[in-house]
Amino acid sequence: MRTADSYRKVFPVTWEQLHRDAKALSWRLLEKGPWTGIIAITRGGLVPAAIIAREVGVHLIDTVCITSYKWQDQSNRLEVLKGVQGDGAGWLMVDDLVDTGRTAKAVREMLPKAHFATVYAKPEGRPLVDTYITEVSQDTWILFPWDSEVQYVQPLVNQREAG
Repeated sequence: MRTADSYRKVFPVTWEQLHRDAKALSWRLLEKGPWTGIIAITRGGLVPAAIIAREVGVHLIDTVCITSYKWQDQSNRLEVLKGVQGDGAGWLMVDDLVDTGRTAKAVREMLPKAHFATVYAKPEGRPLVDTYITEVSQDTWILFPWDSEVQYVQPLVNQREAG
C-alpha cells in the first residue's frame, strides 16, 4: 500500500518534456510495428497515446478505462470501467506511467498479446512493460502537467532549512 508519505521526491514533467519523451518512445515503437491500433489506458495514457498515434501513423484508437488509485493513495481497489474485446494481438497499449504494476497487471491479463508501452517506469512495475523511455525511483511522485500549474517554489536549500 502506497500513501503520500511513501513519496520522498517529486519529478515535475512539463508539457514540452512529456511531448519529447512520448516522441522518443514513438521512435522505439516504430521499429516494433506496424500496429493495428492503440489502446490508451485512461486517463494518463490519453495524451501520450495521441502523440504516439501521430508519430507512428495509427488512426484507430480505443481505451481501457481503469482506476487503481486516487491522488497519492494507492490503497483502494482496482476498478475496470471499460474494457476492450480480443487478446490484444497487433495492438499497442499506452500509458503514461507504470508504478507498482497493479494496473499493468490487470491490463496484461485483459490483453496478454498487446505490446505495452509507457513513457515512464518505476522498478516495481517495469517488468510488466515491453517498452518505456525513462525510469524513475519508486519513491518519486511524477507530477504530470495536467495535475499542476506553474508557480514559484522555494529553492531546495530553503526547503531543507524550513523542514
